Amino acid sequence: MAFRASHRFARISPRKVRPLADMVRGKFADDALDILRYQPQRGARLLEKVIRSAIGNALDPDQHPGETIRLEDLVVIDARVDQGPMFKRIRPRARGMAYLIRKRMSHIHVAVEQVQNLED
Repeated sequence: MAFRASHRFARISPRKVRPLADMVRGKFADDALDILRYQPQRGARLLEKVIRSAIGNALDPDQHPGETIRLEDLVVIDARVDQGPMFKRIRPRARGMAYLIRKRMSHIHVAVEQVQNLED
């Protein structure tokens, strides 16, 4: 069962966050947090928060009564960054022209899932 979390309308361009999402997709959740902790980009902080939220959803005992989930068994199966809406602003240019400035937003989605132990 996949546990999901998302940050919608994040005020960062998806182009800046997608390489970070590609970096952690398929990794164990605790390894993904370690990777993002040492990345200098601002998008790494946003993605890190969403992964922590998905882990919190997975570790919540009310979500899955009777089943125990350990942090070491969680894998980031889906890390997706989609385009959100844009603020559009106009900047004056030479000879009476105007340039459009697009302030982009992102929707960051993460899903973690428990992998079965090979020892069982």
